[in-house]
Formats: sequence, structure tokens, C-alpha cells
Amino acid sequence: MSIEEKQNFQTYQDSDHIEYPKSEREVSNLIKKFYKSNIPLELIGSGSKRKIGKSLQCSKTLSLSKLNGIIEYLPKELYIKVKAGTPIEEIEKELEKNNQQLAFEPIDFGYFLNGKSDYGTAAGQVACNISGSRRFKVGSVRDHVLGFRGVNGRGEIIKSGGVVVKNVTGYDLSKLVCGSYGTLIALTEVTFKVLPMPEESKTLIIHNQKIESATFFLEKSISSSNDVSGAIFFPEDSKKLGYRVNFENTFKLNDLKYQGSITAIRIEGAKNSIDQRIENLIKELKIMNLSISILQVHQSNIFWNKVKSLEFFSGSKNSIIRIVIPPSECASLIYQFSNRFKYFLDWGGALMWLEAYELSEEMFESIRRKVVKLGGYVTMIKNSDYLPYVEDVFTINRERFNISQNIKKSFDPKRILNPGKMYTGI
Repeated sequence: MSIEEKQNFQTYQDSDHIEYPKSEREVSNLIKKFYKSNIPLELIGSGSKRKIGKSLQCSKTLSLSKLNGIIEYLPKELYIKVKAGTPIEEIEKELEKNNQQLAFEPIDFGYFLNGKSDYGTAAGQVACNISGSRRFKVGSVRDHVLGFRGVNGRGEIIKSGGVVVKNVTGYDLSKLVCGSYGTLIALTEVTFKVLPMPEESKTLIIHNQKIESATFFLEKSISSSNDVSGAIFFPEDSKKLGYRVNFENTFKLNDLKYQGSITAIRIEGAKNSIDQRIENLIKELKIMNLSISILQVHQSNIFWNKVKSLEFFSGSKNSIIRIVIPPSECASLIYQFSNRFKYFLDWGGALMWLEAYELSEEMFESIRRKVVKLGGYVTMIKNSDYLPYVEDVFTINRERFNISQNIKKSFDPKRILNPGKMYTGI
């Protein structure tokens, strides 16, 4: 059967046993069938984040990529309702027409997971709940999901939330589904809150700082009254084992006149206030005598787009680890790493992206223990050929595991949706 012939079928199955439903009802009917037959399913959208989490051994795959399109967009009401498989790029292009945005800054995992840009789909962003640099200011993906529709593991269609932001009694299912990696429901529709795009964005760069002073500047910037929307640190590039690129090549911009580490602080908003707030920040941080640069609008946007697409790790064949940790503890953790690790800090030091050369299972478990001891958690985002599998991709304690297990039983009693994707037994 040709591709064109396949696409004319309401639901079709290819030689790899992938089902492509084109409506919510078809998703429901398929899951009901597999529920009765006890057949486990792998849920995917465009596949942009398929490599995150444990590899699945499922005889069937349910692709939601044909559930595609914008259902309703009301700019004045600040929301957009889309089908689950709608590409994030399509959503953002539509929002740009009205100078609006998904303020949580969707991350582009394509460069280092699949070799090319790929923001994935609406449902993929919700399922993974991984947000960009604006996280500390506007919240994560789950804070921008107003509602959803989906199909649980019994094949039942469920709906949660709406288009009005208000307080309600009961549990917020939207927040529960965000970050569940497809283990609870097959999303069919998502409603996002949208926000106006800032008029401009400029970035203050402080050069050649050690991690202690850099994290101090980041923390003080975030807690200031200058409405900072991004705060990151790239350490000075040094010769390390097994790494392809350095950050100076990644961020080769005309306005970056100095070498050494980069401490970057973004300020967005009205044109007439940005320069004043940058000036205030320079005075508050007392950095007048340090080497600084100011990225103007165009270069500032390029800089943060490179951060958002994780180009620092582009082409890497090494393991990539995501660590969320109290900002006050990140320096002490970094000093425990050897030259086998390359990293950068986001969220003012609360988020660490770590690349590890020839990472062993023992090394990974050592990192996990150290992070947990410091009050953080770890996610293995990308495995390497050197370490193709780890038992615990995500960090969870026994109490939360038991809670997650009970939630899984409620949504998916026979464990047919992405079984074991996050945790063994869930």
C-alpha cells in the first residue's frame, strides 16, 4: 500500500505496527480493543522526545501525529486550543501573528537527540513538562495548560479544565498529566494559556566569572526588582575528554568581545524600560569595573534561541543528564565532577544540564546519590553507546513511587499505556 493510499484510510497500520488514528473516537476505540486484549501500547507524537525515558517493548505503537490542527484561538481571551499532534512550531507561528507566545519557552530537543531542529508536538510538551529559561518567572508547562481531553487506559474519553483561569475544588488533572510521559492518558486535545510577547529583549553578559560569583550574580538578579526573565551560566571552556564543540563557537556573536565564562541575564519588556533596568542591575550587582557586554535585541534573541535548542550539546554522542537542584548547592556539586563532565546552569542555578563522557552506571548512580542528598532530582535525557541503558532514568523516592503507582492504576489499570516508560512497575 502506498503512503498516499494509507493516508486516505480513516485509520491505517503500517508494517511496523503503528496505528494512526485521525480522531479522538478512533483513539478511544483502539485503546478499548487493546485494553480487552491486554496489549501494551507505546504512545508517540512526532517522536521528538521518544528517546527520553526507558525504551519500550510494545507490540503496538499509537501515533497521535494525525490529530493535528488548531481548534480555536482567541487572542483577546489569551488561549489557544489545539489537537494533540499539532507541531509546536505551527502553534508559535500562529501566535506570532498577534504578538503572543507560549511563555514557558518550549525546549527543542531535536539537535542532540535526532540531529535536526524538532520542537515536537503540543502533547509532547505537556507529557514531558520540560520548560525553558523563563521557568522561574512564569512557571513550567503545567502552569500554562488550562485544560485537556484524552483517553485513559480503559479507552474512556476524559476531559479536564477549561478556558477560564479560576480556582476550583478538587484535584487539577492537568497538572497531574503534565510530566507523566504518556503513562496515564493518550492526549487528544490541549488548551494553552498564551501571553503577549515582550516588545524587546536585551541581555547583560558578565564575563570571566568563577561559579561562586556567577551564581551570586544570578541569584541577586532574580531577586531584584528588575524583572529578569533569564539567568544562566556557561563556564569557561577547557580541554575535556570526548567533546566536539565549545561554547565560544556556539555563541560566536559580534557583541561578545571577551573570552572566559558567560554569566547571562535577560531583561524583557517595553523598550523605554529595558535600558533603565539594565543600568539599575549593573549598579545593584556592582559590576561597573568588570568585563561586561550587552546583547542588543537581535543578538539577544539569537543567544536565547541557542540556549532553548540546547546547541551547546549539538552533535554530542555522550550521555546528557538534567539535574534540578537548590541553587545554593550547585557549586558544591560541580566541584565533585571530573574532567569527564561538561555543563551549564539555567534557572539562576536551579537547573544543570550535564554532558558526561564515557558515563558508567556506577558514575551515574554516584551522581544520583549526591543530587538526592542535596535535595534535587535527576533525569537521564539521552543515553550514549557507552551506557545505552540505566535502570532508573528518573529520580523518585518510595513514598512518591507508591502514590504514582496508585495514580497509574486509576488511569490505566492494566498498564497498557507506555508501561515502564518512567519507572519499572508503572
